[in-house]
Amino acid sequence: MSDQIEIFVSGSIAEFDPSDWDACAVRYGDTSDRPLDPFTTHRFLTALEVSGSVGPGTGWAPRYLGARQNGQLIAVAPLYAKGHSQGEYVFDFAWAQAYENAGGDYYPKLQVAVPFTPATGRRFLCREGFDAVGQAALVQGMVHVASEQNLSSVHVTFCTEAEATAGREMGMMHRIGQQFHWENDGYPDFDAFVAKLSSRKRKAIRKERTQAQSFGGDIVTLTGDAIQPAHWDAFWQFYQNTGARKWGTPYLTRAFFDCVQDTMRDDVLLVLAMRDGVAVAGALNFIGGETLFGRYWGCTEHHPCLHFELCYYQAIDYAIAHGMARVEAGAQGEHKLARGYLPTTTHSLHWIADAGFARAVEDFLKSERRAVDQDTEILTSYGPFKRGTGGGDHD
Repeated sequence: MSDQIEIFVSGSIAEFDPSDWDACAVRYGDTSDRPLDPFTTHRFLTALEVSGSVGPGTGWAPRYLGARQNGQLIAVAPLYAKGHSQGEYVFDFAWAQAYENAGGDYYPKLQVAVPFTPATGRRFLCREGFDAVGQAALVQGMVHVASEQNLSSVHVTFCTEAEATAGREMGMMHRIGQQFHWENDGYPDFDAFVAKLSSRKRKAIRKERTQAQSFGGDIVTLTGDAIQPAHWDAFWQFYQNTGARKWGTPYLTRAFFDCVQDTMRDDVLLVLAMRDGVAVAGALNFIGGETLFGRYWGCTEHHPCLHFELCYYQAIDYAIAHGMARVEAGAQGEHKLARGYLPTTTHSLHWIADAGFARAVEDFLKSERRAVDQDTEILTSYGPFKRGTGGGDHD
């Protein structure tokens, strides 16, 4: 029997058997039977596709990459042909402008990513025992597709540090970024967490929680069957309001949230501020095996500090209560630092077909890396934890 690897591209996630895809995509932690990363599961990617959030007219054309050996699916990647650079959170707008100013066509490009989801996770999804051969096959496959179709570039965003190292060794360019994550130091409760903060930060957080919880209603956390259609109707309004302010047009369709309710409600934590039976604000989280991933927030009324309470403090409460290792609260946001979320390095990989442009980008990345490292060091030193508590000992 030949050990030759077959690389193929599919235009729909439906062309993959869910159990075969998840055999590559899903890894579990030591203390949970949940997937470490809910976003690369077959059901999440299906929800994006079936709902029309990706596909025709969105600028995200599915080109899922697969690798087979001896008839067995050994590796997959959520690959998309992109007609723009929106919904990625690793910004290459300046690269695109420079490329096109020089007379090239930057778009379409190839993107390995979970659309609209700046959460760290594996992007080279390999069946256990096939990591090295699967990663090599996927990288070779995506570069081959780009070269064959005369595309400008390949981008792998929010990959793991181990994947970044492997990709760099295979000739891809490594880029780092920064997010703010909360790490659970074995806290028994929220009070134990704030006890490790400086006096000023501790008082500020307690004041914010008191202000937020005096908005005139109740804060509820819902998951699984407790989430009802009316809750999604309310959250859709929140999402539209936030999307219109940030992006102009919301990325996700209303149907996406119905798909999530059908297939992923046990993977969702919905935090709502309710007054007289009506939700006035909410935050949507996805539950991983070790990490709570904060994704979207919105409101129809403004109340002081309610955003901090629903997005950050309620997430910490949940993570502590369920023994989770961390909370990832999404992209950017230095305001998270004062609330116990410390700067953390994120990783991406890039391949550019034009050798001269690639050299210019590589020079830029070296300078950017130094700036990000310095910024992370400075921000960590200004973190909210008391000296000597260990709260600043993170990447």
